[in-house]
Amino acid sequence: MLDWEERRLMVKLARLYYFEGWTQAQIAKRQNVSRPVISKLLNNAKKEGIVEIYIKDETVLTVELEDQLEKKYGLEEVVVVSTSNFTREKLKQQLGKTASSYLSKHLDGVENLGISWGSSLLSLVEEYPYERRNDLNIIPIIGGMGNDYVHLHSNQLASQLAQKMNASCSYLYAPAMVETNELKNNLIQIKEIAHVLEKGRNVDMALVGIGNPFKESTLEKMGYLEESDLKSLREAGAVGNIGSSFFDAKGEEIDHPLNDHFIGLNIEEIKNIPHVIGIVEGVHKLESIDAALKGGHLNVLIIDEHTAQVLINE
Repeated sequence: MLDWEERRLMVKLARLYYFEGWTQAQIAKRQNVSRPVISKLLNNAKKEGIVEIYIKDETVLTVELEDQLEKKYGLEEVVVVSTSNFTREKLKQQLGKTASSYLSKHLDGVENLGISWGSSLLSLVEEYPYERRNDLNIIPIIGGMGNDYVHLHSNQLASQLAQKMNASCSYLYAPAMVETNELKNNLIQIKEIAHVLEKGRNVDMALVGIGNPFKESTLEKMGYLEESDLKSLREAGAVGNIGSSFFDAKGEEIDHPLNDHFIGLNIEEIKNIPHVIGIVEGVHKLESIDAALKGGHLNVLIIDEHTAQVLINE
């Protein structure tokens, strides 16, 4: 009995081969495997009844969405998670499970992995299997200190994921946001903090979420944003945030004091990381996701089916 991931892969390969006209060699290069492996998977797709001249599987709907989003935004890869009839809690769990599986299969050659914060990344960490990645170092790319919502902080997520991977871990002992530029400048000059921030800028891969500062915001939950902040962010044209770096509808960082008060990588520094994987769900983040993708801040997007469909339609 094939699991969901195996069926998804077969459908994706079949679509490229039969509908898009790709050669097996081209597909093999994209998937970073040998051509005989692709040939075997295509044959197995026929044996399983997935391919009968046409692609026959419910997963084809999500694969089509993946293809459309990849082309619309120029993404390296999109993974759409089927979430029909799922509760919000179950949806988040399935998103985390899919993201953790994707990450586990794409860590070859990765020595330094950056991680941001938020509930989507928490789901990934919770669903990640125990394995051995002794040569990997996990680095928080945004600060986070305090007693509230500690489970969502970058340091906590980095530590928990490192334990599951049997990997090493760095810690960024600084708050995500401070009150003044002077305080920020003093903190980031501390040797230990400066060292971790520099390591964060040079990671091979990063895991990030996308936030809507005005709806279900992690920053607001943690007490970093007050009503006056939200008002000024709206006036400045903010539509979303990655970490605590706010951007406009074009995905460009806005000119706002809050962007000068956070401690962590800004969106341009994140954009310079070779592979950035965004994990996100919920139509309330639609404008935020669209802007982040237009800004070119992600290479890979892992998203729920409903939000993906609305993103295409919009």
